[in-house]
Order: sequence, then C-alpha cells, then structure tokens
Amino acid sequence: MIRLGLRLTLAGGKDAAIRLLLITVATAVGAGMLLVTLAGINAVTKQNDRYAWLETGSVPGNEAANSRSDPAWWLLNADEYRGHIIGRVDVAATGPHSPVPPGIPGLPKPGQFYASPALTTLLRDAPHSELAARIPGTEVGTIGAAALPAPDSLIAVVGRTPAQVENLSGAAHVTTISTVPPSSCNGSCYDLGIDASGIDLVLSVVAAALLFPVLIFIGTATRLSAARREQRFAAMRLVGATPRQISVIATVESTIAAAAGVVLGFVLFFATRPAIAAVPFTGARFFLGDLTLTTTEVLGIALGVPVAAALAARLALRRVTISPLGVTRRVTPQPPRAWRLVPLIAGLAELAYFVYAGRPSSTPGQIQAFLAGILIVMVGLVLAGPWLTFTGSRLLARRTGRAALLIAGRRLADNPKAGFRAVSGLALALFVTSVAIGIMTTMSAYDGGGKVDAAGRTVLLDDFTSFGPHLKVPAVPPTLATELQSVPGVHGVAVIRANSSPAPGAIAPGVMSCADLARVPAIGHCRPGAQVAMVDPYFGGRKGEVDRTAWPTADVAVAQLPSLPLKTIIVDAAGSSAAVERSRTVLEQAIPGFVPLTIAEQQALDNGTRLLHQYQQLA
Repeated sequence: MIRLGLRLTLAGGKDAAIRLLLITVATAVGAGMLLVTLAGINAVTKQNDRYAWLETGSVPGNEAANSRSDPAWWLLNADEYRGHIIGRVDVAATGPHSPVPPGIPGLPKPGQFYASPALTTLLRDAPHSELAARIPGTEVGTIGAAALPAPDSLIAVVGRTPAQVENLSGAAHVTTISTVPPSSCNGSCYDLGIDASGIDLVLSVVAAALLFPVLIFIGTATRLSAARREQRFAAMRLVGATPRQISVIATVESTIAAAAGVVLGFVLFFATRPAIAAVPFTGARFFLGDLTLTTTEVLGIALGVPVAAALAARLALRRVTISPLGVTRRVTPQPPRAWRLVPLIAGLAELAYFVYAGRPSSTPGQIQAFLAGILIVMVGLVLAGPWLTFTGSRLLARRTGRAALLIAGRRLADNPKAGFRAVSGLALALFVTSVAIGIMTTMSAYDGGGKVDAAGRTVLLDDFTSFGPHLKVPAVPPTLATELQSVPGVHGVAVIRANSSPAPGAIAPGVMSCADLARVPAIGHCRPGAQVAMVDPYFGGRKGEVDRTAWPTADVAVAQLPSLPLKTIIVDAAGSSAAVERSRTVLEQAIPGFVPLTIAEQQALDNGTRLLHQYQQLA
C-alpha cells in the first residue's frame, strides 16, 4: 500500500501534482516561519549573553576580595554621540594577572585603547573635536566579535592608571570578568541589553503567540483538497480497500508533501538568514552566526511537521474510514454547544482578575499570570470559533433580506466547524496583533510617551547628583565656563547648586540664580521679582516645553550659592548638534567619569524609551 500511495501521490496526474505542490509550498512557508522564530529566540539570547562582560563591577561577585591578587579598576560609562550609544570601559591593571575582558589580548596600557570595528570607523569619520578627543591615547587594536553584542556595537576599552580611575564615580575594584548577562540581572544592568523582565516576557510571548498560529497554518495546509481526496478514497473503499489501507495511502501522500515542505522550509530559512540578521529586532543587528538552531529544534521540526501532517490527514478522513458511503451520505452535523465558550470566558476572567486585584510582584509570577491567560484565550478562540460562527451565521440568515447572504448564512450554519477552520489562523493572528499593539500603545502612553521640545535636544546637562556617600562632587576647572563659551554655537552656560540632601530614593530640587537662568532660557525662567529659583531635576519630566516653565522662588540668597555643592552644569547649544557634541567632549575632558546628556537623552533613559523601542522591534 505504501508503493500504491507513492504512485498515487507522484504519478496521479495534473491534479495530484498541483495538490502536492500547494501542500508543499504552504508547509514550507509555515516551517520556514517556525525556523525563523526559533532562530530569532536563540539570537536574542546569544546577543544578550555577550553583554555579560560589560556588567563587570555592577553584578555581585566581581568585586575584589582580599585573598585575590592583581585586581583591576573598572568603570563603565554609556557615552552618547548623535543618537548613538558608545560603551566606554576605563580599566587600570594593578599587576600582570589582572582580569582581561573577552575580545582583546590584554588590558591596554595607560594612553592606549581598543575599539570595536564600528567605533573605529566612527572615530575616523566624525570630527575629532566632537568624538575622538574624548578618548585619550592611541588605538592599539580591535575588539573581537566575542565581546561585541552586535556587528555595529560601539565599544571602547581605555587603559588608565589606577590613580585616574579609583576616585571616579562608579569605579569598581574587580578580580573577575562578569559572566552574568542582562537577562539574569535586574536594576544595575538596566541600560545594557534586555533585562530579565524584558527578555523573559518577550521570549515567552514570542514562543506562544507566534508559534501557535503558525502551527495552525501548517495543519490547514495538509487539508488542502481534502474533499477531492475523500471522494477518491471513498471510491477505493467501494472496490474493497480496507480502512487501514486507506489510512496508509492518505498518510503517505500527506507525509511526502509535508516532508518536501520541511526541506523547502529549511532552504528558505538559510536563504533569508542574512536578510533577517540585518534587521535590528532588539535595536541592534545580529551576527549571522547568532541565527542558529539546536539539534532538538531541527529534529523537532524535521520530524514533527510530517508527523503532524500524517495525523491531520488521518483525522480528516474519518468519514471514509467509517463507511465508504460516508462521503456521499452527508447530513447536517450536530450544532456546536455553548460549552465551547467556557475556556474563552475563563481566560478573559483570569486576565480581568489580575487587572482588578493587581499584578504579581515578581517577574516569573507576572509571566505565569499573563501568559497563561493569553494562552487560555487563544485556545478558547479555537474552541469557541465554531459556536460563534454558528450563532453569527444564524443571526445573519434571520436578519438579511438578500438571497446571497441568506444562502451564505445557511451554508455556514450547516457546517460551522469547517467555516471557522478556514479562518482560525487569521483569527489568532489578529488576536496576537491586537494584543501586541495594545500593550505597546499602553506602555508608550504610560511610561514612554514623553514629549521633548526642540530645545531639549540641544540643552546639555552634566549632572553630579550624588546617589551615595562614596561619590564626591568633582572640582570644576576655573577655565571650564570660558572654554565652553568659546565653542561655536553655545549660547549660554549656567550651574545648578544642591540646596539640601534628598530623602532615600529621591532627588532634591536644585537652586540657581535668576541671572544664570536667564543665560539658558531653554530650561525656563524665574518668577517676577525672584533672584534665586528652585529647579526641578527633571526639568518638567515628560511634559516637554521646558522653556515655558516658571520655576518657584527659592529661599536662598544669591550670596550663598557659591558655597553650595555643585549639582549640574548646563550648556545651551541653541539647536546645533555639532555644538552639543563639542561641548560634551569639553566636559568629559575636564571632568572624567561623568557623561553629559541632553534633556532629551536623559528623559529617554528615565522614561524607558529605549527599552520600549526594543520591545516594539521584537513585537
């Protein structure tokens, strides 16, 4: 019977060839999507793992212990240049056995640095005063791919002396290079890669929400021309074929088409892999080698899809196997019962409960709660679909006055399962899309929808706010203001002073003279008659239009200001991005260890805009 099945499949005439081709192509598309999804999950994980070494000094377990020799001083800063994030690691060895990060042969000596290939290109192309002048020393080598999260990562490892690094804000004394990726670290590694909450949520939703419709698509593909095959198999039953023989023939036909589709799916995957790697799903491109599959995944798809196709074919021919006249003796099946709504209602109720009672406090708890609800709703949609189709078609037939709609309604009501089966994959895809759009717009409105006026993009802030007693406000060179004023495009320089110590976890407002505030009108103005203003550290937060803000009057005399600790240096570049970058360079050279940011850049960090963009790309 297997030989007969092969003959019917491969030499069954034009109709058989077209049917085989359609099933093969449809299955290839579904298998290709499965492969891309699984490879994408693996690529995100691999990319995130290569951020691990940058977490050195911020993850417990890397700090120097008294029993270890030759530790190193380590300081990571995220610099900015025209919208690009540059990871700069300042390191200082204390002996020949200090830890060395991956991708370089050894720690650079003072006056030397290693750069990633993309940063080397950027340093060469950008004006020296805007970028290259920030990195002291000479480039002595290239950082290898083992240390780069993405092909276009901008990273520099800069050699310094221990005396230059140990007193800088955020410097750590370390003995080992971190192997903890951001996916296993929350809080201290928020700005690198995707944190644990994000990557767990994204991968869970990808695995459940994307693979579910694809599997239905593959199952639907194996049912193409099912009615025509049923008639042919019914004729074979009439001439003496047994149910077992019919099952073998149907299984052979579906398995061959599905196996050919899987092979073609692998071909499509490898053919499109270079293009997929170039898409910045996480905000950065993938290395081609990141888009790989495990042996389990390859075997699962190579064997699972044909097996699923064979089972689908077997179930689709149950009328033929019961009776050879089962195809012609068609009767209206029993209408679907309302119990099919139970899973759908249960899933919606589960999600509604957490909306009312509040989400779980832990990330795993949130994933279990929300992902379980979404999966139950998706299963509920598949089960409730025939009942909804039946109810809707009967309502259509009763209310319409047109013959075409009446006939359509009656035909759908006659077999609502078949009617819904044709659109079940589309229904799930629309559900997944609606959920993704709803989540993204909600996140954007709640925490990422801040508006920044044009001035906020060219007002530079060098903030020295202390978050701990070990951080000291640096001494400001007396010539710094004059040097900043000499930068073409800079319209004003001012300072904010710290008036009081903030409560734990809070940042106190600063104070500045109204004369200084008048030099930088882009951040607001004083109230009439005031001499000193109390300035919000976030400059209006997400509201934007900072220049229209009238700051409250501070109960501080102008004469007291010079004795107060420095809080922030403000540079108004008045719309010039070149002036912003040159001023940033001047500030970093004068006060190492601190990275000046524009109001827009600071609000992007505070509002989670970059993390939101990563989620949007993945969705």
